[in-house]
Amino acid sequence: MIDDRPVMLITGGSRGIGAATARLAASRGYAVAINYRAEREAAERLVAEIESKGAVAWAIQADIGVEAEIEAMFAALDARFGRLDVLVNNAGIVDQVCRVEAMSFERVERMMRINVAGPFICAREAIKRMALQHGGKGGAIVNVSSAAAHRGGANEYVDYAASKGAIDTFSEGLAKELASDGIRVNVVRPGVIRTEIHASGGRPDKPEQSAKGIPLGRAGEVEEIAGGILWLASSEASFTTGAVLDIDGGV
Repeated sequence: MIDDRPVMLITGGSRGIGAATARLAASRGYAVAINYRAEREAAERLVAEIESKGAVAWAIQADIGVEAEIEAMFAALDARFGRLDVLVNNAGIVDQVCRVEAMSFERVERMMRINVAGPFICAREAIKRMALQHGGKGGAIVNVSSAAAHRGGANEYVDYAASKGAIDTFSEGLAKELASDGIRVNVVRPGVIRTEIHASGGRPDKPEQSAKGIPLGRAGEVEEIAGGILWLASSEASFTTGAVLDIDGGV
């Protein structure tokens, strides 16, 4: 452990919402562990940026769709910091726009493995370190869902929407399960946000195209989601668990 500052682990932290969360958390005194799967250069640039401002950051590679890699990541976190105070389950994928009748088993299995099973296993490992019954001091888990969870993703990505619906239900149950262990569990549910994820789904222009259907008239920015995550992680939300915070422009 390098000092007494709280430690936040952010999965999928090298870009988009994860990177914005890392920057904000570091500015508020967290030591930030930035998980990435393949974007090593982006993660290391982010670490250098944060450290240049006198804060503490560390990049750690792990595929959130592989249990052994998750376990190795948490073991490395133990060796590096010796504590964990906040887990942000942010890593996730979206696939190409597709109707359900054209989806392969492999696509759906990959979606659920990364977007659902991965956060489950990350939460499992975080609980072992934070729960009072395991000798921890409590903490917070913030799961990143999506407005698609309640809108359904019809004609685009019902599989993605279903995976995020699973995260919402998982979070509600986990919040009740962990309340007596000093761990709060909450959800941030972004709407359409300007991130690279839309390009990976074949819709790089989605933020602009969606603006007219959003009551506030625009897509959101990653910093707006990061602000919600940091609030739920903070002592200001000490009486908040099992909540879903919609940050979606009113959809």
